[in-house]
Amino acid sequence: MSHETTGIEYLFQDPKIQLDERVRDLVSRLTLEEKIESMLQYQPAIDRLGVAAYKHGTEAAHGIAWLGEATSFPQPVGLACTWDTELMRQIGSVIADEARIYYRRDPKLNGLTLWAPTVDMERDPRWGRNEEAYGEDPYLTGELSKELVKGIQGDHPVYLKAVATLKHFLGNNNEVDRGIGSSSIDPRNLREYYLRAFEKPFTEGGAQSMMTSYNLINGTPATLYHGVNDIVRGEWGMDGFVVSDAGDVMGIVNDHQYYDSYTPGVAESIRAGIDSITDDAELSKQAIREALEQGSLQEEDLDRALFHTFRVRFRLGEFDPAADNPYASIGEEALMTEQARALSLRAAREQIVLLKNEQELLPLNPAQCGKVAVIGLHGNEVFRDWYSGTLPYRVTPLEAIRAKLESGGAEERVVYSDAKDRVTLTASTDGAKLIVNSSGDIRLSQDGEPTVLTVADWGYGSVTLHDEHLGTYVTSDEETLRVTADEAYGWYVKEVFGLTPVEQGEHLWTTWNGKPVISGTEGSLKVIESATPAPSATDSNHTTFRIETVSDGLAEAIAAAQAADTAIVFVGNHPLINGKEENDRPGLELAASQQQLIEEVYRVNPNTIVVLTGSYPFAIPWLQEHIPAIVYTSHAGQEHGTAIADVLFGDYAPAGRLNMTWVQNEDQLGDIRDYDIIRGGRTYQYFEGEPLYPFGHGLTYSPFEYSDLHTDAHKDNVKSMAALDAADTIQVWVDVTNRGAAVGEEVVQLYVRSEASRVKRPLKTLCGFQRIRLEPGETRTVSFTVRVKDWAIWDVTRDCYCVESGEYTLLAGASSADIRLEHPVYVRGEVIPPRQAGPRIRAENFDDCFDILLDESKEQREACVRPRSAQRSGWIAFHGVDMNTVSVAEFQCRVSGNSSDAAIELHLDGPDSQAVARINVGNTGGAQAWVTLSEKVQSTSGIRDVYLSLSGEVRLGHFTLGARDPEGSGFQA
Repeated sequence: MSHETTGIEYLFQDPKIQLDERVRDLVSRLTLEEKIESMLQYQPAIDRLGVAAYKHGTEAAHGIAWLGEATSFPQPVGLACTWDTELMRQIGSVIADEARIYYRRDPKLNGLTLWAPTVDMERDPRWGRNEEAYGEDPYLTGELSKELVKGIQGDHPVYLKAVATLKHFLGNNNEVDRGIGSSSIDPRNLREYYLRAFEKPFTEGGAQSMMTSYNLINGTPATLYHGVNDIVRGEWGMDGFVVSDAGDVMGIVNDHQYYDSYTPGVAESIRAGIDSITDDAELSKQAIREALEQGSLQEEDLDRALFHTFRVRFRLGEFDPAADNPYASIGEEALMTEQARALSLRAAREQIVLLKNEQELLPLNPAQCGKVAVIGLHGNEVFRDWYSGTLPYRVTPLEAIRAKLESGGAEERVVYSDAKDRVTLTASTDGAKLIVNSSGDIRLSQDGEPTVLTVADWGYGSVTLHDEHLGTYVTSDEETLRVTADEAYGWYVKEVFGLTPVEQGEHLWTTWNGKPVISGTEGSLKVIESATPAPSATDSNHTTFRIETVSDGLAEAIAAAQAADTAIVFVGNHPLINGKEENDRPGLELAASQQQLIEEVYRVNPNTIVVLTGSYPFAIPWLQEHIPAIVYTSHAGQEHGTAIADVLFGDYAPAGRLNMTWVQNEDQLGDIRDYDIIRGGRTYQYFEGEPLYPFGHGLTYSPFEYSDLHTDAHKDNVKSMAALDAADTIQVWVDVTNRGAAVGEEVVQLYVRSEASRVKRPLKTLCGFQRIRLEPGETRTVSFTVRVKDWAIWDVTRDCYCVESGEYTLLAGASSADIRLEHPVYVRGEVIPPRQAGPRIRAENFDDCFDILLDESKEQREACVRPRSAQRSGWIAFHGVDMNTVSVAEFQCRVSGNSSDAAIELHLDGPDSQAVARINVGNTGGAQAWVTLSEKVQSTSGIRDVYLSLSGEVRLGHFTLGARDPEGSGFQA
C-alpha cells in the first residue's frame, strides 16, 4: 500500500516502518536552521512537516510540579525510607498518568519528558538538596530509582507512558560553589560508588533520558565529561537523550570560565553527548551557527543529537495514531483519583521511621492516653519544598490527631500550642509602632494599636513573621516590605528575615539577603544595602527595633505539656529555609529554640514523644539519650498528618528504615567537598565511628526473629564451605518470624563483606533487601537473588572490574548494625597480579593518596593529579609494583608545572623514605603545558610500593619506571 493511498505523506509518518528509520527520515527532512532551532529545550513546531512544538522538562520529583494540582507524595528522601520497590513503581505510574493529563491540556508546554528521579549519591547529610535523592547507598538508590523509572515509562513494548530523566550526572552532592567547583573522584570511588547508582536505572530500568550536573568532574565541566558517551551510552547502552541542567552550557563560560566564548563550549557539549540544551535560546543558537561556520561542529553532530531527542518523542506516540498508543487515552478521570490518594497515604505511612521507643511508649492507646498536648509549629503545618507540586489538600498532624481522639463529639482531649512568640515591633528612633492594614501595607506610627506578628524561629538567624489576622506572611522586595505572602516559598525565600540582637536590647531587622530594614519617610519601611560594619542602636543612619512579647510561646507550650498526660512535640526543618538548592545546611542540629522547647517540655512531662519532620538527617544525641520515643518523617505531602497519627496511635505499625547514616555531630564528617568516601570514611560502608543511628535503622511495634540463613551454593570440599564462581548467581534464603501480637512489617536486609582483599574494602555492602508484611506468629522464607559479579571492585592496575578470590560473608539483619545471622562463602575469582614496572601507569590509578586532588589533563581523556594545596605537598601510592621484570634505571613522567617550586619525588616503600629520584618541574608554561621529564634512579628489584610526592603547582598525568633505551629514544618495557 503506497503512502499516497494511506494519507501518509512522509516515511516517518508510517507506523509500520522500523523506528530508527522513521527517526532518521524525519531528521533528514529538517533544514539546517530547523535543526539548530530544535537543539533547545523548547523545540519549535515545524508546520510543513506536521511536527508540533514540544518542551523537554516537567518537574516530577514526588508528583507533577508547577502545572497545577496533582497527587503529592513524600519527598524522595522519605520515599527511600520505605525500602519498597513495588511502591516506587506504582508511584511512578501515577506520576506518568497525571503527566499525560497535563500534556493533553497543553502539549506545547507540558511535556512528557520528566525531570526525575534524582540519583545523586548522598555521601554528606549537609547537602542542601538532600530531600531530592535516595540516600547514601548505591544499591538502594539504584533499585528504587529503577522501579520509579519503570513506573513512569510503563511496560508497553513500543510506547512510553512518559520519560524519566535521571539527574544529575555526576558527583553532585554539594551546593557551595556547585557552578564552579570540581568533584575529585578517583576510579575506584567512581566505579564502585558514584556510577553504580546510575547503572541499574539504565541497564535494567531502561531510562530514556539523563541530565548532567553543574559541577566539574576532575576539572572537566560535566557537560563535557567523556563518561556521557563512553559509559552511559557506550557501556550501558542508553538509547535516549541527554539534557543539560538549566543555564549550564552557558555556565561553561559564565561560571567555570573554561572558555572565553560560548561557541567552543556549546560545540564541545554537543560532541560530548548533550542532545538538548536548557539555556538561553538565542545565545545557544548563535553559538551553534558559529561553530558550524568554523568547522568545530558538523551538521552530523546535530543529526546525532536530534536522532536521540526525536526518537524519544516517537516512542511517546506523538507521531502515531492515538488508537495505537494505549497511553494516549489517559484522560481527566486519572487525575488525583481515590487510588492515587490511597497510594499517597501508603507512601506517607511506609516512609515513617521509628528511631526510638523506650518502654513501648508507642503506640498510644486512644482509650487510655488521656489528654494529649500537640506542641510545636510543625504540629499544624504541611510544608512543601521547591519541587513539590500544588497540593490538592493537606492534612496536618493536629487535624489527624484530633480526628483520632475527638471524633463523634467527644470531649476536648487535644490541646495545641505552636510554641511561637507573638510580638510587636517598635522603631527605636522615635518609638513608632509597626502597624499593618487590611491590604497588607506596613507603616510605622505613633498612633493606633501595634500589629501582633507571630514569629517562627527556624534557627541559624532565620525567622518568618506571620499576621494571623490576615493569614499572610511579611515578605520583601528590593525596596519595601508587605504582609501579602500566602506561604514562605520561592527560589529566593523572601519571607525569611533576621532579627539580630545588638546593644541595649535592640534588634537589627534584615531581609532574606542580609539587607537592613529601616524607617523611611512618612512612617514607611524601606530596604537598603547592607551595612558594614553592622549598625548599633545609637547609629543615626539605621533603624533598630524593640521586640515586645505579647505572648510567650515557650511558656504556653510548657503549660500545655503540664496539663496533658502525653506531650507530642513536632519539630524539624522548613524545606526552603537553611538548606535548599544553592544553599547547603549551616549545621546538623535542630534550631536552638526547638531544642530548648523539647528539653523544657520533657522536664515537665516525661511522657514526651518527639516527631521530627525533616528533609535530611539531624544530629540529636540529647534526644536519643533522654526522649523515650522519637519518630522521623520527611515532608510527606497531602497525607502527612494522617500517616503520622496512624503510626502514633497504632493504626499502622511503622517499618521505615533510614537511607542514610545519622551521625552524632558534624565532627564525624569531613569536608563537604571531599568525594573520596573510601579514604574519608564516609557512609556506613567505610565509617568506623559510632553513629547516632546506623544506615538501615528503624524500629517496629513487633519483634522479628531471623533464622536459617543459607544459600544454594555447593560445598567446596577443599575450602570446607560453600563455594562460588565469579560468574555465578546464587539464591540466598532466610526465615523471618513475627513474634509480636499484631501484624507488622519488616525490612529484611542482606549485606556482604569481603574478608581479605588487595585494597581497602567496605565494612559491609548492601546486596539485597525486601519489605515484608507478616501476621502475628507467621514465618516467611525470604529469598534473594545475588549476582557474585556485583561484589567486584574496580581494579586500578588493569582498568577493569574484578571479583577477587577469597572468603566473603553474607550478613542478614534489620539494619547495617543489627546483623542477626552470618553465612560464609568462598569465591573462586581472581588474584590481582602485581603491577608491572615498564608499562605506562596513569597517575589517577593510585592505590592510596594524601592531600591529592584529581584534575583535568586537556591533552588526554584521563584525569591527572595535583596537590590539594600548592603550599604543601601531597603523595600518591602504587602498591606492589614488580621491579623484577625490567631493570629500573629511570623515572619518566608526563607533567605540567605552573610555579618555580613545582617538583615530583620518587620514594619506595613509604612516603617518608629517602627520595630515590627528584624531578624539578618548574614552570612549563602553565597548568596545561605538558612536557615529558625524566631522571635516573638506582637499579631496583623486588616488589615495591611506589610513592610519588608532588609539591608546588604541579600536575602529573602518567609515569613510567623502566630501563633506558640505549639509543636514547625512550623506555624499554
